Amino acid sequence: MTTVPRISYARSADGVSLAFTTAGHGPALVFVPWVPFSNLRMEWQSALLGGIFERLARRLTVIHYDGRGTGHSQRDVTDLSLEAMVADLLAVVDRVGAAQVNLLGQYNSCPHAIAFAARYPERVTRMALFGGSARGWNAMSATQTQALLSLIEQDWNTFADTAGHLWMGWAAGEAGRDVAEAIRGAVTPQVARATMQAASAVDVTELVPGVAAPTLVLHRRGMTQIPVDVPRSLAEHLPRGRLVILEGDQATLFKADPDVAADLLVAFFCDGIESAAETAPPAPTAEAGRLAATPLSRRELEVLRLLAAGDSNRQIARHLGLSPHTVERHVANLYRKIGARGRADATAYALRSGLA
Repeated sequence: MTTVPRISYARSADGVSLAFTTAGHGPALVFVPWVPFSNLRMEWQSALLGGIFERLARRLTVIHYDGRGTGHSQRDVTDLSLEAMVADLLAVVDRVGAAQVNLLGQYNSCPHAIAFAARYPERVTRMALFGGSARGWNAMSATQTQALLSLIEQDWNTFADTAGHLWMGWAAGEAGRDVAEAIRGAVTPQVARATMQAASAVDVTELVPGVAAPTLVLHRRGMTQIPVDVPRSLAEHLPRGRLVILEGDQATLFKADPDVAADLLVAFFCDGIESAAETAPPAPTAEAGRLAATPLSRRELEVLRLLAAGDSNRQIARHLGLSPHTVERHVANLYRKIGARGRADATAYALRSGLA
């Protein structure tokens, strides 16, 4: 198990306490926290992420902090706005004493990194972004993502288990369980819900032209949660942006070929080397194979997808032109076939099977 660096604290402009760690030597690299699921202690103790942090720390000063309301930072917060998140990043950078930093943003933290880079161009050397967009909704609007987020309302434990294995891969075993446990320890369902709602409304499009730092926009070839057009558009509008397509279909930066991703970042942040990775669109998905493997009928699949999207039985009936009684029968049948006890289980099955 990787040793967790000593936890220190910074204080944001509104008085919120932020937990952070530093490790290594070299140019500063800030992991802008992927709110609301940051948990620096458990991430350092993860067999996968702890090894990545140590690898990066051989040539970089790795600065890692928990977002407000999560992990070891102050939990009782009400302001989850973009302004608060950017102020938090500034507070940590100032507390560390770094005149200039590199930024790594992932998912919800990408707009925070973009806003910081645009407002403080003299303090950002380079930036890498994975799984994000200038508009929060663009990176969260996919049916699969919305189905996953609906589980926060339905069953928190099922959400954590599903999210952990969805992000790490369904065959991840212990790694998926570790991520699920980190999610449970990172945040309450109430703060998770409020943070995701705030993140979906963020739009920093007007700030993108003001980003002076060279920026790598990273995407995985087989990743279906976010269409490649989203990162491609972001890269095209950044003054010094470049889209880099990585191999694999995992929804995480470091799960597939972690050494490749780590080496790419070190070369970029330390030496300014921009990857020559292929920038072709993702390969076609294996939709036909997934459909062939399911025990559900075509109509049951239609019902399952609408159910996973959050529609009520009555809404499903209107959408498909069926009676509510017929929809109830289809729901009961598909529950029986997949062993689901309710909507949360059925939604988790749809995500696990790639059907949502």
